[in-house]
Amino acid sequence: MSAAESPRPNRLRLMLEMIRFSHTIFALPFACLALLMAMQLPASDGDRVAVGWPALAGLLLCMVFARSTAMAFNRLVDQRYDAENPRTAGRHLPAGLLSRSEVTAFALVCAAGFVGSCALFLPNWLPLAGSLPVLAFLCGYSLAKRFTSAAHLWLGVALSLAPICVWLAIRGSSVIAAPADLLPALVLAAAVALWVTGFDIIYACQDEAFDRQAGLQSVPARLGAAGALRLAAVCHLGMLVCLLLLPLTASGLGWGVVYYASVALIAGLLIYEHRLVRPDDLQRVNTAFFNINAIISILLLVAAGIDSWLI
Repeated sequence: MSAAESPRPNRLRLMLEMIRFSHTIFALPFACLALLMAMQLPASDGDRVAVGWPALAGLLLCMVFARSTAMAFNRLVDQRYDAENPRTAGRHLPAGLLSRSEVTAFALVCAAGFVGSCALFLPNWLPLAGSLPVLAFLCGYSLAKRFTSAAHLWLGVALSLAPICVWLAIRGSSVIAAPADLLPALVLAAAVALWVTGFDIIYACQDEAFDRQAGLQSVPARLGAAGALRLAAVCHLGMLVCLLLLPLTASGLGWGVVYYASVALIAGLLIYEHRLVRPDDLQRVNTAFFNINAIISILLLVAAGIDSWLI
């Protein structure tokens, strides 16, 4: 079969590759951890929250649609920069594997899917009321590097919305009755925000020269790779502090040895992650970014689940 006669690549598969659908694993375990916590603690009426299949389906759909919308929007607005950057020139839009109209349609469908999924939680109106502001914040990250070097923190906060939104979707009435009920989710969200900020700074070190040349305000472009890696280490230290404080935010969690052992392991993994990357050697950034961070998120969820089961 000649090249002209070869079958057209599957468009959905190309879309999923473009948005790196497999990377959903970074945020999903923290959303599941928030769900576990929300179900474990008593609600405002003293009973534990019962979560049915419609709510579980709604949470999963919201996670998938929100991230897909934000990633598609990112590829659209960054197409010119991606084409100019040798590291990203092979991405789907610059390479012509997908058209702008296709990616735009995909983003709009995913945005509509996210809003529709938020409606599954009615009569709890909080998810639906917050759906458009959340989408706006998620998509805003793609523009942030044009005007602030805090873009990495913006991404961290964007991903940290996952545990907060899960909490509001499951325990909305308790939060309305007592806003302090949101504290465990906020501490978990702070851990996620610092974790993501740190590893996004590490990842951005690959583009230090390009960002500086293009006028993009990343932390590596501003501080250099060495300064950026030091800031990333501070962020990850802050993450560990938040994880240590998390069980103290609600006595009903009852997490103990297994959870704290996982935090110790996570500390070791973060140290290893930072030892993999040096200002003059960024060849192992992908190992640090993908493999280790996936292990960290899953490890924390599994440990908390075991401790919850042992109570």
